Amino acid sequence: MAKDKKLSAPGSPTISAMAPQTSASSPNSRTGTPAPSINEDKVADGKIPDDSSKLRTFLSILKRFIGVTDIAAARFSLPAQLMEPVPNLEYWHYLDRPETFVAIGDSEDALGRMLGCLRFWFTKDLKYVHGKPCKPYNSTLGEFFRCQWQVEDTAPSLRGLENKTNLQQTIAAPPGDTTKNKPVKVSYLTEQTSHHPPVSAFYVDCPDKGVSASGYDQLSAKFTGTAVKVTAGQYNQGIFVTLHRHDNEQYQMTHPAAFLGGFLRGNLYVTVADTCFITCPRTGIKVILHYLEEGYFGKTQNKVEGVVYKCDVEKDNKTRIKDVSDKDVLGRIDGSWVDKVWFSYGSADFKKVPEKDRILLIDVNPLRPIPKIVPPQAEQLPNESQRFWNDVTESIQAKQFNAATNQKQELEERQRQRAAERKAQQKEWQPRFFTQVTDPSGRPELSQEGRQAMDRLHNEEWRLEPPAEYGAL
Repeated sequence: MAKDKKLSAPGSPTISAMAPQTSASSPNSRTGTPAPSINEDKVADGKIPDDSSKLRTFLSILKRFIGVTDIAAARFSLPAQLMEPVPNLEYWHYLDRPETFVAIGDSEDALGRMLGCLRFWFTKDLKYVHGKPCKPYNSTLGEFFRCQWQVEDTAPSLRGLENKTNLQQTIAAPPGDTTKNKPVKVSYLTEQTSHHPPVSAFYVDCPDKGVSASGYDQLSAKFTGTAVKVTAGQYNQGIFVTLHRHDNEQYQMTHPAAFLGGFLRGNLYVTVADTCFITCPRTGIKVILHYLEEGYFGKTQNKVEGVVYKCDVEKDNKTRIKDVSDKDVLGRIDGSWVDKVWFSYGSADFKKVPEKDRILLIDVNPLRPIPKIVPPQAEQLPNESQRFWNDVTESIQAKQFNAATNQKQELEERQRQRAAERKAQQKEWQPRFFTQVTDPSGRPELSQEGRQAMDRLHNEEWRLEPPAEYGAL
């Protein structure tokens, strides 16, 4: 890496254990947050900060929102000591293991590409498997974040002939040569396009492999009294992955509901208990994934089971695994999303399939998020996430929580002032990098400036012109 590139996380091992194996999967117990290490440095009020006290304070705030339909859209500001020093736009992305993303379209077989999608799906949020959930800063209107990953193209095809053709000469291989085991780049751009409701658009691109993805991030949250239930908002229709090398074949991946619990014990954890879908109209393949939170005797299993089947995707309305006819089933999925996930061919019950005939989709145990490459702060614009929140971040890291809260509130107040000015002028906010604030289809499109920013990012040209207008400065 060049010296002026900034990595946002420590290094991690390369992906492993992806080839078909014969050992069976055993479900894990609930994934909890590691015990916090208490820092002996005291804050100004004389109390030693720890995660338990922070969560108790957070819980007391949440209790005010019992019965509120959507606390994610409520206008309230948390004190800085309850937040992690990371911007929301930097925290939310689906590329903890980008090498699984770039390999989605490698198979010449339609089912093989769907299996590639599933492998990517189970690696996109490793931060919740091995780490603790956190509350990042709320994004401000017009704030944006951009980054890049460089990873080796090591993930093998899970079925069918593998084709890792280099589509652009931006890696250590000429066009038409293979990208296998060579470094490829993945570029990412996200912008807060709406503040009420809070919505951000994102775009991911790997030109070397001809694969891109886009979508809107919008959450709806409701406090149940013991946990926060988080679901996708109305504009969040999932992740849309496009395989340009396969005639723009597109996959839609919807998000299941998740539950954030552990407030009473001071030990946050995430569980999933819902159904989600992955569909591809062009190939006529659909996946139903069913997440199960509780096992026998109330023990959390973090299990997932699913079915892959042929259908007319546009007309199919099945939402339950048991409603799929055996004659349409291509295979079944079983395992634990915090451990190993397996695939078996055919309609037979997974438990009846011999271990030697099961294919390991992914083992997440050895995997950790891969670090991002971000522009040097000197090359960032004032509304770029890390620079925008820099003073708040430095104050939190120095345990100057009163100063951090004041700085945070100043930024939020400026955002309100800018909104009032636009309202007085009867002026609508226009995103810079995307064509619309939101789109009913859930598929944001890059503006001309957005495409130029992505091209420059992929070529490691960090400089951008200032925007015509700031949303919170």
